[in-house]
Amino acid sequence: MSLRVPKGELPAELRENLLKQLGEVPEPDEVLWNNPKVAEANREFAAKLGGWDAADASLKTFAHMAVAAQIGCSWCLDVNYFLALNQNLDLAKASQVPRWRVSEVFTPLERDVLEYAEAMTHTPPTVTDELSAGLLDRLGPAALVELTVYIGFANFASRCNTAHGITSQGYSDACGIPLAGRAAQSSGVASTA
Repeated sequence: MSLRVPKGELPAELRENLLKQLGEVPEPDEVLWNNPKVAEANREFAAKLGGWDAADASLKTFAHMAVAAQIGCSWCLDVNYFLALNQNLDLAKASQVPRWRVSEVFTPLERDVLEYAEAMTHTPPTVTDELSAGLLDRLGPAALVELTVYIGFANFASRCNTAHGITSQGYSDACGIPLAGRAAQSSGVASTA
């Protein structure tokens, strides 16, 4: 797949900062920069998301990865593997998110969060009262609200990236972990992340 929208020209200072932080400029930033107001709003909201701390960082990262795997956003999976490494998260778990239903590395809470992320991603969403109540009991209202908005943003980012034709840039290559493909779904078709 190739980009469906050309890369915009980022301000020099932003380009330099991204190169220092990540080694290359993320394609989502370049594509969004065709509309600087949209790009700046996206960066501001993403930065605010990163500052929230009511929900555990690993739960949010794994949830984002579950959304990306379900939607098929290889860029989001790629960058979240990289973030998992830099956040000192459990890389064995991170590598297994696309196949979480058949993997035995996740705790019951993590499994419920991954199920919640997928349920929010379905069209229409399939979140149940029981799943929500179970998470509310274990996480509390502040963390559940944060997790829900984080998953909503993951859907936004994954769907925009996929629609724009943005794919993996190789950020996960630095992780040194074998990446698992998504487990076969009920249709019997297996896909890779």
